[in-house]
Formats: sequence, structure tokens, C-alpha cells
Amino acid sequence: MARIVEFASYGAPEVLEFKDVPDPQPAAGEVRIRVKAIGLNRAESMWRHGEYIEPANLPARLGYEAAGTVDALGEGVAGFEIGEPVNVIPNFSMNQYASYGELIVMPVPETPANPNTMF
Repeated sequence: MARIVEFASYGAPEVLEFKDVPDPQPAAGEVRIRVKAIGLNRAESMWRHGEYIEPANLPARLGYEAAGTVDALGEGVAGFEIGEPVNVIPNFSMNQYASYGELIVMPVPETPANPNTMF
């Protein structure tokens, strides 16, 4: 089981809840990352308050930025190896992917912008 952060209603940090979920499995074109650190930024606060450029599909997760190591590879993923350090820079909707968790799944672009950067 992996721990994530989720919220079921908009509001202050008190709406955030820890939740244990089954370990996520990467689909084709995705990798699973064992998270070592996350970023905290204004976009996530706006998301949690319902003031971001798109509404959150509640219950929702959050988080754009993370650093960690590749834990599993989805089908067709090339250019990354299990155990390799990576970081995630925002290039997705938090309705699809989120970084506040122990194990997260992220999409891999066809050509990463920089080595060890997924986006």
C-alpha cells in the first residue's frame, strides 16, 4: 500500500487527508516514481481552494513537482531505468496525475527535455 494526500472538499489545509491506496501500476508510456521530495507552490493551494484554471474533480489529489527514483516502467518506456533519479516538472492536469504520494505514476514524454527530467 502507498500513502497519498487527497481532499474531498475545497478549503484550507485541514481538508487534506492521508489515504492508503494500492500501489499504483504504470500503464504504457508511464513510470512509477518512489518519491523523496515534493514541491509546494501556489498552484496547489489554488487547486485546493477551487481557484485554479480548471476545477478539481473531487475527491482529488494534488501536486505538480516531485523528485525521487524510478520504481517501475510501463510498457514501451525507453530512456529510463529502475533506480534512476528523476524529477517531475509540471506539464499535466492534476485531474490526471498528482505528486503528493509515496509512489506516483507519471507520463513520460517521447523526448525528455533534460536528462533525469521527465517533462
